[in-house]
Amino acid sequence: MKFNEAVSSSRRKSRKSHFTAPSHIRRKLMSAPLSAELRAKYNVRSVPIRKDDEVQVVRGTFKNREGKVMQVYRRKWVIHIERITRERVNGATVNVGIDPSKVVITKLKVDKNRKELLDRKKGSKEEKGKGKFTEAEVQAMQDVD
Repeated sequence: MKFNEAVSSSRRKSRKSHFTAPSHIRRKLMSAPLSAELRAKYNVRSVPIRKDDEVQVVRGTFKNREGKVMQVYRRKWVIHIERITRERVNGATVNVGIDPSKVVITKLKVDKNRKELLDRKKGSKEEKGKGKFTEAEVQAMQDVD
C-alpha cells in the first residue's frame, strides 16, 4: 500500500537512488544501532556512524571483534575498524570493509554536533511517545475482552 504519492515504490528507482546517493545522504544511510546501554542512556536507537566511535561487530567472520572506527568509506558503503585486517597474497595487510549495519556502537564520540543530534532525536521520540502505553490504554485493552 502506497502512503505518499510523491515517493516511488519502484524497486528500480529505489535501488538507483540508493546506489547513486550523494555523500551527505550516504552519511545518514550508513547508520549503526547503539548498544543496549547507550540506547537506554540516550533514548535513541541508531545514529550515523563516524570516525573514532567504538564498535562491536555482530555478524560475519569478524563477529564479536571490537575496535575503533578508523575510516568511514562512504564511496564503498563500508567502515574500516582498527585491528580488523587481512593479509594479501603479496604480504601487504589491508583493512577489511565492514557494513555499518552489521556493527553495534559501544562508545560514542560525543561533540557539540553529536550532542545536538542526540537531543533532537530523543525529543522527537518522546514527543510521539513511541512504544509507550499509558495506564489508561493498558486498562482499556484489558476491558476489550
